[in-house]
Amino acid sequence: MEETGKASTHGHVARHHDRGLVAIGVLKLLEAIFFFLVGLGVIHFLHRDLGDAARQLAERLSFDPDRRVVAYVLDHLDDITAHRLKQIGALTFFYAGLRIAEGVGLVMEKVWAEHLTVGATTIFLPWELYEIVRHPDWVRVCLLVANLIVLAYLLWALRRNRRMRVI
Repeated sequence: MEETGKASTHGHVARHHDRGLVAIGVLKLLEAIFFFLVGLGVIHFLHRDLGDAARQLAERLSFDPDRRVVAYVLDHLDDITAHRLKQIGALTFFYAGLRIAEGVGLVMEKVWAEHLTVGATTIFLPWELYEIVRHPDWVRVCLLVANLIVLAYLLWALRRNRRMRVI
């Protein structure tokens, strides 16, 4: 994004930040922290019994282990192998890295970061829609709406900046 500004009384150019881009960038950095911590959690459980860890967590949180949700989770945790955990960890760290690149670039108001974020947001939309159709809930719908708002803002900012460069 091009820097815009007006000359101040001291001859300096006052910089005007795009608060929307900076806010989206900070959000992406917070997402990066979350996914990095998830990746660390995955590594922590690499050579442990996931079912046993989930049972202990359910007991600490006072969940009844005979309840359907807990039983479902426990049954499916046994299917996760160490190799699968490594794959999940690698993808989680990759995703955190992508979010760091997006966040830092947007906070620095770089056009490449706007394009990267548009691409990364767009590529996940079909998966988000599929998940909403498969398991509709308010959390998924709210995440989709938030991503569509971010996408619309970035497309608007890119178009606005392209017009400013042409003028």
